[in-house]
Parts: sequence; structure tokens; C-alpha cells
Amino acid sequence: MRFATRAIHAAQPSDPATGALIAPIYQTSTYEQESPGVNLGFDYSRTNNPTRQRLEEVLAELEGVKHCAVFASGLAAEHAVLHAYLRPHDEVIVPLDVYGGTYRLLVRVFAGFDLSIKPVDTSNLDAVRAAVSQRTRLVWLETPTNPRLIVSDIQAIADIAHAQGALVVVDNTFATPVFQQPFALGADIVIHSVTKYLAGHSDLIQGAALARDPAIFEPIKFLQNAIGAVPAPLDCWLTLRGLKTLELRMQRHAENAGRIAEALSSQSRVRRVYYPGLTGHPGHDVACRQMAGFGGMVSFEFDGSVDDVTTYVSNRRFFALGESLGGVKSLICHPARMTHASIPADRRAELGLSDTLIRLSPGIEHPEDLIADLIDGLHAVRSVERQLATA
Repeated sequence: MRFATRAIHAAQPSDPATGALIAPIYQTSTYEQESPGVNLGFDYSRTNNPTRQRLEEVLAELEGVKHCAVFASGLAAEHAVLHAYLRPHDEVIVPLDVYGGTYRLLVRVFAGFDLSIKPVDTSNLDAVRAAVSQRTRLVWLETPTNPRLIVSDIQAIADIAHAQGALVVVDNTFATPVFQQPFALGADIVIHSVTKYLAGHSDLIQGAALARDPAIFEPIKFLQNAIGAVPAPLDCWLTLRGLKTLELRMQRHAENAGRIAEALSSQSRVRRVYYPGLTGHPGHDVACRQMAGFGGMVSFEFDGSVDDVTTYVSNRRFFALGESLGGVKSLICHPARMTHASIPADRRAELGLSDTLIRLSPGIEHPEDLIADLIDGLHAVRSVERQLATA
């Protein structure tokens, strides 16, 4: 069964009780039991809920595994994985431009663990080999990364990590299972911010953690119930609806991103464009090997001041200035003051997160409209500068 068919049919039969083509929302907190401890598989919706269970089964199917736990946010899913597998004084390898929320979890929430956190250029296998040690507990990959879209060789890194007894966690949010299957490349755990492309409509917050090995999954599932950061049934139902069009949406997101990346590459006010689909991108060859598409995200370095960046991102017609990504409506973001603001400025500079970096999440609008919006904005900033220079 191919992906587009699985997204609609796998684990999604018509409702057996009524024949409803789309499964109902089980909006309930508790369930009647036949006798104490004897029930129909459900006793309390923090522990399990039919709508959430169906979503977990579908996501597992799309990632090619059996085990999935859905959480109230991507960071809740990350917290469960970190809580399950980190102990005091453990070592964690993370990408250079690791997502700001992940950085905050490791540095502040787990501050009492005295962790050794090693930011590494995970696109450089020699750097990964040098960094991974017998103390390394987790190798945490984002590929492509957020926001510089660095691509890492999952299979090669999994071989390196497993040789030292470390687990490999892959945040597959940007690529989605449409374009990348980390478990087939050796990943132990896959994380999603379901909020983004999987749900796809900027109308809910949700996360997921998946594993192939039941022994690896069990402590994550335990924490899902014990901590209780679970999504509501309605949100699970909305994600199930969004998943049915995931492949179609990702094709359009990627088409728009590629067109935008090419257009920005020729602009004088753009110093550098980050997009794995560009042949000049350092990770292009790896992306061609391990991805079925290059994804829907584009970032670029603006040639100008921070004030110029503020003017530019705040005045787009079709790109709304906002956090998040992966929705049908285009978004623009200034990572230094938004998604990665939790990382201190000096640390951001060390990690290559400049104050003039702009991140784009092209939606599914017509690409020519999106390109015109972006290019017109570059010309407008140049015109303002000229007016100021002659004033």
C-alpha cells in the first residue's frame, strides 16, 4: 500500500457501530466498567481514548512502526523522551542550531541533571565520531534542522551512535514521513511536532513520539499516562482529518519552497539561501539519498540591518509574521527573536544563528504570489534606504 493510500485507509475503517465513513469523536473523560477493572479496553481518557488511539495507530503506520504516543505538544513529547532516557551526568549530542524549545528543556528544565550537552555539526560525520563517547546517551538529530536546514546522514550517524551504545532520536517534523523514513535508516525514536505539517492547518497544538522496539517505547508510554500531557479527542480528530491530505500538501509545500529558494538565490539583498533542494546546499547529496522530497521550509540571510529585517518580516502580504510552521497559510519568522529567543545571544552567534536570518514556511498558495510578495519586499527595503541616503 503506497503512502497516499495508507494515509486514508490504514487503521481507519468505517465506524463498525454505525457505518460512519469518518470515525466519531469520543468526547468522554471516563468509561462505564462491567466490574472493577473489567472494561472494554478503556477506563479513563488520560490513559487511553478511542480517538487518540486511532491517531496513534495511523501515525505509527505512516512511520512504519507499531508504537506511537501522542502528546499535548511537541515539547511534551520531547520531555517524555528525555525524562525516560536521561540520567544525571549523561551526555547528549544535539545539532548546532537545535530548536530553541529543545535547548530550553535540556539546559533549564533538566538543569539539575548536570548534563553534558554537546552541540555538533551533525552534517560532518567526522565531528560526530569525535563527539560520541561511551558517556553519550542520546544523539538528537533534526534533519533538516530548524532553522538552517542542515541535513544529517541518519544511517551513518545511527551506526556511529549504536557502536557506543547510544540511542538515536530523530525529529522528523520538517521532512514528515512523506519525505523521510528515519526508522528505515536506523533511528530508535522519532519525534514530531504534530502541530506543524501533520495536522497542517495551524489550528491545534500536538506532539508525538514513536519507537520500533517495544522495550524502548514502554517508558515513553508510561510517562504519557503518568504525566498526563495528552491531547483532547477533538484535536486528535482534527489531526486525523489533516493526515488524509498530507501527501498532497507536502508536494505543494515542497514545490513552493523550491521555487522560492531559486528566486531568492538571485537577489542582491540575500546573502545566502538555505534549502536542501538547491544543488549548492552542502547536504544536497545526502538529502537526495535519504529523502523523497526536499521539504517545505526555506531560510535565508538578509543583507541588511536588524531594523531592515524587522521592517521586512512585519510587512508581507501573504506571509503572516508568526511562530510555528507547516500550515496551509504561509508564515515568516525571525528566529533570533522568536523561535530561538530562549538561546542567549552570544550562544546563538556561536551556533550560526545570526540576527539577520529569516525563516519561511511557504503554505499552499500559488507560488508566483508568494515569490512576488518576498521579492517586492526586498525592493521596498532598498527603496527606503535610498530615500534615507538622499534625505
